[in-house]
Amino acid sequence: MILGVGTDLANIDRIAGTLERFGDRFRNRVFTDVEQAKAERRKDVAGTYAKRWAAKEACSKALGTGLAMGIAWKDMSVSNLYTGQPVMHVTGWAKERLDSMTPDGHEAIIHVTLTDDHPWAQAFVVIEARAIA
Repeated sequence: MILGVGTDLANIDRIAGTLERFGDRFRNRVFTDVEQAKAERRKDVAGTYAKRWAAKEACSKALGTGLAMGIAWKDMSVSNLYTGQPVMHVTGWAKERLDSMTPDGHEAIIHVTLTDDHPWAQAFVVIEARAIA
């Protein structure tokens, strides 16, 4: 069963401007060390950050809270499998919210997809509850 769906569209140029203006202060407030390492290795640094920004926004929407109810930016993070597939991780209050949404006898699966076409980066998140066999 579907527990939540979220999407977000981020402007890559806006993220680039924020990175230029605030630098490490912005990076360290919003992105985990793993996310920062991934972005800084990429040719399109701002695009990589913008996709992860959009993923965090989309995840907070799928959790039904947005960012206004106590979820910290770093409570949601994106890494990649060796195949390149993005994977969403939640910790802290985001994990507590996810656990409270998940019915007994089910496990929560967070599906995330990212795309970009300059100047836009987009993310979709679907949270599924799958019955535990």
